[in-house]
Parts: sequence; C-alpha cells; structure tokens
Amino acid sequence: MAVGSQVVSLVEISESNGRVLHPEGSVGVVLKSPSDLEHSYRVRFPDGLEWSLKHSQLVLLARYRETASGQGELRTNLTREDPLYSRVIYRCVIGSRAYGLDDDLSDTDYRGIFLPPADLQWSLYGVPGQLECDETQEAYWEIQKFIVLALKANPNVLECLYSPLVELATPLAEELLTMRSIFLSKLVYQTFNGYVMSQFKKMQSDIRNHGTVKWKHVMHLVRLLIAGTHALREGQVPVRVENHREELLAIKRGETSWNETEKWRKSLHQEFESAFRNTALPDRPDYERASAFLIRARRAAMNGELP
Repeated sequence: MAVGSQVVSLVEISESNGRVLHPEGSVGVVLKSPSDLEHSYRVRFPDGLEWSLKHSQLVLLARYRETASGQGELRTNLTREDPLYSRVIYRCVIGSRAYGLDDDLSDTDYRGIFLPPADLQWSLYGVPGQLECDETQEAYWEIQKFIVLALKANPNVLECLYSPLVELATPLAEELLTMRSIFLSKLVYQTFNGYVMSQFKKMQSDIRNHGTVKWKHVMHLVRLLIAGTHALREGQVPVRVENHREELLAIKRGETSWNETEKWRKSLHQEFESAFRNTALPDRPDYERASAFLIRARRAAMNGELP
C-alpha cells in the first residue's frame, strides 16, 4: 500500500479507555508506508486523526469495494479459538530465527497452510485467502492460494516449504514437502531479481532525498540474492544463512556503508545472473503435479478428520 493510497480499517480504532474514535470500516489515507510487514502504516482519517495500523488491519479501498460486491475476499484475523485455526495442516517458523540471524529481541514468526472444510469451501460464504493472528505473529495461506504463490516462485512461500523449523505437518503437508521441488523453475530468477532490484532503486531514491535507509530491509534483500542464486544452482531454497551471518548482521546494524553494500550487491547480482544462465531448473514449474495434489487435498477435505 503506497503513500497516498485510500484504505479501509478492518478494526475498530479506540483509545485505551475504550472510547471509539473510528468504527471498523473507516476510510483513511496512507501517510507512511513501512518497508516490511513487521512494521505499521501511518494512516490519516478525514477528521485529521492519525493512527498506526498493521498490514493485516487494512485493505485498499478498491479491494474493499470488490469484496463488498462479491468479486474478492479479505484476509481474516483469527484467534486460536477460531474454527478455521483447527484446519491448519502446516506450520513453520520463518524470519530471522529460521535464517539464523536472530538475536535476543527477535520475534518468532509463524507461517503455514490451512485446508478449509469442503462444505465451507463450496458454500456461498467461501473462505478467506489468508488467516492472520497479530498477537502470536501467525499467518496461514489457504491451500490453493499457497500453491499458486509457490508456482509463481514467491520467496516467502518458497521459504515456508524449505524452513528447517517445522512445528506441525499433517500427512498431507508431509506429502507436499516431499514434492516441493516441483515449484522451482527459472521463475525464481524473475521473481527474486525483480523484487530486489525494485527495492534497491527505491532505497537509492530514499538516500538521495532523505539521506536515510532501513538497514534491516537492505540485509534481507541481500539475503534474497544469496538464496536465489543457491536455488538456481542447487535446486533447493536455502533458508539458513550462517555462512554470511556476520556480514549480513553488520549491514543490519548499519556498520557497512552503503557503497560497500552496493559493491557486494552488484557482485551477488553477477553470480545470480551466471547461475540463471547455467541453471538446470526447468522453464516452468510442474503445474500438472501441483494441480493433482490440490485435487487430492480437496477430496481429503470431505472427510471429517484433518488429512
């Protein structure tokens, strides 16, 4: 959500004493956009009130209108008591703890997959594409959305499939993990490279205009280049990056200058491009096997027990 975007609040905005300042569904404008989903957006409402809201607490006004007309779906914020929470088939740890870049202040972020019951999937109500719980730092993709994103080589989703910290995997999820290589293709280069390049250009603009940069975000962009290169060469996505831990943490702490970081980034880009030219990965992921798995999962959802 870019600065200037019109957004709708998915939560009630109230003071600590309980007085409601704006009800759920209020429209505002984004004043400040964070570099990642761990931080908040700054939103101004028509009466001049400014408030900080998480990504999961907002939706673009255009998207909200689509949903209201039956053309789209919203994310659903959940608690552990929510019935859909019991449909989680896969949960892993991602972020700094999974990368091996954590410290005493690092949060534990959970991601995964949920398989909705067949009756709800077929009903007029449908199911959300994503469940989120801000309190416990959890987010789960609906199984079809997860598979579609994996086929597009979405970095966050691929990291879930290769996370070394798995907390829950039902037999169905285990089956998906054994076939995770079907999602790797040359699209890794386009997706990873496109995101890194666009973000570095934005940061260069921030430095010229404001003289500041968010070093934690820079660190993760460099890490993505390392991961993408390895994926193209080895056919698997490395999540842990201990071999580069000190260099990456030096960037995060702001101890490495921008020029030195850019020099390393350009060197990594050359390696990334070389890996792409020589990769053994296929041109496209295995859509057929992914589709067959999804159909099996949908059939399994017809049973009473979670597969």
